[in-house]
Amino acid sequence: MQEEQSGYKIMLTGGSGEVEEKKSRFIATLSPVENEEEAEAFIAGIKKKYWDARHNCYAYVIGERAEVVRYSDDGEPGGTAGKPMLEVLLGSEIRNAAVVVTRYFGGTLLGTGGLVRAYTQAVQEGLKACTTGRRIAGVQLLVTTDYHTIGKVLHLLGQQGIVPQDAVYAEDVRLTLLVPEESVERLCADMTEAAAGKVVMKKLERILYTAAIF
Repeated sequence: MQEEQSGYKIMLTGGSGEVEEKKSRFIATLSPVENEEEAEAFIAGIKKKYWDARHNCYAYVIGERAEVVRYSDDGEPGGTAGKPMLEVLLGSEIRNAAVVVTRYFGGTLLGTGGLVRAYTQAVQEGLKACTTGRRIAGVQLLVTTDYHTIGKVLHLLGQQGIVPQDAVYAEDVRLTLLVPEESVERLCADMTEAAAGKVVMKKLERILYTAAIF
């Protein structure tokens, strides 16, 4: 099974980081977002928090294939802030994430190269404080077996790192599992073999879930 390679990377918890360039402070604040409304609300909140800053530039990316991307230079020279910030997010392959970099001007002009470098590094520093995971397409399975066979089933699940969501011990044993979609057929085949056919598996529903924090 290769759960860690399936799905797509998302931000789970945000964070912040800061760099200084010629006495200008660049404060990056990142947050997970699920849609544009959440992203815009986050940006508005940061602008309110740092109302006295010269610039509050932002970028965000939403969706498995980066269906929604937005960025703003907020008064900095075109292409020196928002776009480099977005490129850091896209390069990290993180989705459903927003970042605002707040700049407090230090009195010295940095030039376009200096600005691109500072905004890029600020986002990179902020990312170090964030946690990520993977959003995976999964299938919920109902596994039914008897008391003589449940030990073999649980042993197989343990080998593959699958923890049952629910277990009901009645006339028979029923386990509810959440399995990456790409691994379902292989798991069913392995379980049938391990249980010598004394197991019934039923697909309940397909859902998206978050796993594999790293």
